[in-house]
Amino acid sequence: MGTSGSQSEQEFQSVIPIVDRDEAHFWLNGYVNKQNCRIWSEANPQVYVETPLHPEKLTVWCALWAGGILLQKR
Repeated sequence: MGTSGSQSEQEFQSVIPIVDRDEAHFWLNGYVNKQNCRIWSEANPQVYVETPLHPEKLTVWCALWAGGILLQKR
């Protein structure tokens, strides 16, 4: 576990002893992180794909504690 991030996360931790937590980001427009997707070719295809500077995304935060699972959409 790292340091607490958001205010709502700190509120959960002050009330409920959390065992572990994590968050994931899901892009709504099909955006894929270019660092995780490489295209290999013998020829240089000169392909340009324009993407917005800040694509819309949904962040899901999940925490595990002795009583179950807590989920929060951000």
